[in-house]
Amino acid sequence: MPYSHPQPLDRQSAFKQVRLLIPGAFALAASAGFINSVALGFFHTPVSHMTGAISHFGIDTASGKWPDALSSLTIILGFVFGAALNGMIVGAWKLIPGRSYGVAMVVEGCLLGAATFLFVYKHRLALPAVSMACGLQNAMSSSYCGLMIRTTHVTGIATDIGVMIGHWLRHRQIEGWKLRFLVMIAFAFGSGCWLGHLADVRFGPSCLALPAVAFIVAGTILGLAYHKGLVDLMQSSNPIPPPTGTFPKR
Repeated sequence: MPYSHPQPLDRQSAFKQVRLLIPGAFALAASAGFINSVALGFFHTPVSHMTGAISHFGIDTASGKWPDALSSLTIILGFVFGAALNGMIVGAWKLIPGRSYGVAMVVEGCLLGAATFLFVYKHRLALPAVSMACGLQNAMSSSYCGLMIRTTHVTGIATDIGVMIGHWLRHRQIEGWKLRFLVMIAFAFGSGCWLGHLADVRFGPSCLALPAVAFIVAGTILGLAYHKGLVDLMQSSNPIPPPTGTFPKR
């Protein structure tokens, strides 16, 4: 089959495809912050993003702390394997809703459930399990209207926010809805970290069972909704796309 260039997608069609997933992006970011906060209470290395894990691996290796270095390495490998697992399950570069996302969410919930069990018994194998769940989740979302949606860390989001503010200061046109969306993603992640710490202090690592159950339930509902055509029916309605213009209005 000869290669054909992808056809441009108008704003209304693009928004129709993912408008139902925008609240889900906030929920995913909050859950990632929650998960990372609980894992940090067990082992002082982040599991939802790899910058800290690789830094800790280098420091522990240089310091001769081989058990900690091995734990950091398993976090890195778990994250990569989780992303690869998502590639096998979802198999899409673009954010296209489908039943495969429900399957991926159920798998993430099962990984978090296994991590919860291991955390309760203070076993370090919990670290690659929870990191694998984060890697799988981070690979779920991709490009949407020129934005890279990453729900397990906020480095790229903070960069995009700063770039957009810089463009606005140079009196260039930016889309306000994109800036608001990115700010809300960052806020959701921070809120999840706050809630995760409070839950960890009160209930210990067993509180990780909450997002585990939530992912399994949400993934099952998503899979059933697509099976019955409910989501496709909702997407056939006439949405109002977000406005395009300068931000703030002058």
